[in-house]
Amino acid sequence: MQNIRNFVIIAHVDHGKSTLADRLLEVTGTIEARRMKPQYLDQLELERERGITIKMAPVRMRYTLAGQEYVLNLIDTPGHSDFSYEVSRALAAVEGAVLLVDVTKGIQAQTLSVFRMARAVGLSLVGAVNKVDLPSSDVEGTVSSLAKLLGVPSSDILRVSGKTGEGVGALLETVVRTVPPPRMTHATCDKRQGGENTNDKPMSHVSCASALIFDSLYDDHKGIVAYLRVFSGEIRVGDEVRLFAADTRIKVKEVGHFAPEFSSKEKICEGEIGYLATGLKEPALVRIGDTVAGMGGNAEALAGYREAAPVVFISFYPDGATKYEYLKKGFERLRLSDPALHVEPDSNEALGRGLKVGFLGQLHFEIASDRLRRESGLEFMTSFPSIAYRVQSADGTDHVVTHSDAWPTRAVKVFQPMIKVEILTPSAYLNQVMSLKSIFEMEIMEMNNLGGDHVIITAKMPLAQLIRDFDDQLKSASAGFASFSYERAGEEEGEVRKMEVLVANEVQPALTRVVSAKDVEREARNTVERLKELLPQQQFPQALQAVVEGRIVARETIPAMRKDVTGYLYGGDRSRKMKLWKKQQRGKERLKATGRVHVPVEVFRQLLKK
Repeated sequence: MQNIRNFVIIAHVDHGKSTLADRLLEVTGTIEARRMKPQYLDQLELERERGITIKMAPVRMRYTLAGQEYVLNLIDTPGHSDFSYEVSRALAAVEGAVLLVDVTKGIQAQTLSVFRMARAVGLSLVGAVNKVDLPSSDVEGTVSSLAKLLGVPSSDILRVSGKTGEGVGALLETVVRTVPPPRMTHATCDKRQGGENTNDKPMSHVSCASALIFDSLYDDHKGIVAYLRVFSGEIRVGDEVRLFAADTRIKVKEVGHFAPEFSSKEKICEGEIGYLATGLKEPALVRIGDTVAGMGGNAEALAGYREAAPVVFISFYPDGATKYEYLKKGFERLRLSDPALHVEPDSNEALGRGLKVGFLGQLHFEIASDRLRRESGLEFMTSFPSIAYRVQSADGTDHVVTHSDAWPTRAVKVFQPMIKVEILTPSAYLNQVMSLKSIFEMEIMEMNNLGGDHVIITAKMPLAQLIRDFDDQLKSASAGFASFSYERAGEEEGEVRKMEVLVANEVQPALTRVVSAKDVEREARNTVERLKELLPQQQFPQALQAVVEGRIVARETIPAMRKDVTGYLYGGDRSRKMKLWKKQQRGKERLKATGRVHVPVEVFRQLLKK
């Protein structure tokens, strides 16, 4: 165990984590040169297309230093703030972290966020700056900033290039010397009566086994495969083990290491990172953060990591050839590798049965949607994004509302979730960034110089404003140089309104949503104007109305379809034409009074597009 090192690479998005991981695989000989491809550990096609890491990826490497062979278990992690939950799971399985900073961009918001997360769980940190081969990079300035952040001399900061491999050997050597061997959590093993082993036989190797599940996936042949960090004992093929959270016993089908593909072994031992094929087909039985323990010991559940708290709720409805059952099954499989998803049944009068899903942010939603389409071949529509409000009714009762359908008729007070936002921007763009203050209802709490020409702005804002393209607006205001991270910050009373959309005097539940009071008129106007463009004409006029608390905020009318009912008449008395026109008018009046407008599914699809 003394020759094992478990560590992660953490950084802001697009700072070169995956490219550096490629060089580590090459230097250690884990991957042959002929098999190497860019972003090797990013196994999802979506990751390669977007150029970002979405899923953490473990790999086992061997490295020799001063004649001693070491086993290096690396976990490559995502960098976007929406996937910080993935990072927290990886941090629970290791003892050290390489904090990487791009010298062309310097320290950014998520750099600070992941640094605090790693420091909070007591990991040993190795500071490194990447892309030192680029001529326009400010290497020394970035080194100085990172050294100040870590509280170490500048000489301790490693200079590497994930592209050329420069400094990678020194980085591996520093990891071996800095990151401690695996920490252990010993379980209480079985004892014979009186606390003695009367037969003088060694205890069962699995009786005191204890391992943490930090990730999982579904395999058609192996069933659910759990990714483990073994904290005590060892787990062998054929052993019977227990899953704490599901209180389920399983017989181990296969164990092994990540090479980075699955490489089966006889056992995985204390301090190692590996996988366990459970053979289970029910996703709910294998939970991320659960403990796998031997049957004979008195092991307790290991401390995992913080639970994911969804911030954005979006409903999914089957479309095309996809049925509700297929959609439900697709999310069950997706949750095996993405436990941050919160899924519950939902229904809509216009769109039928569906699922209401909680996400960690807008990018998390986009990635999950793309994965469902690619990996499961599903077709679906989605609702407008919403968040969870605490609503106080007239009778004094409180309700947590995540969907506009459940909004009470009379809401006395509404408490909306707030977030603490940390924006890191160059000083040159400070005024432009501050101009977003009123647009997104930001309350500036603090401003500090990070050193050099960068400023950290700490602000509080409603969570609902975050999903109103805050990321895009910030990038536009700062020419792409500003970055941000956020965390939940309680709740505050807010001014929000339920906006209903009526077509021909009939409420359309699929278009009803909750919006900020200051944005309600703009949203109402945009909605009815878009509906006027999309809805087909009928034989009668269609009134399109956006209503807030009984008041019509915006209105448009689609004129009736005009048909020439006298076109076949040639000459003659005009009274014949008048008679046909009056008959047509009476018919339209009857349709207007009794007719219902069916909003086509395609119209919903177009309206719900961002």
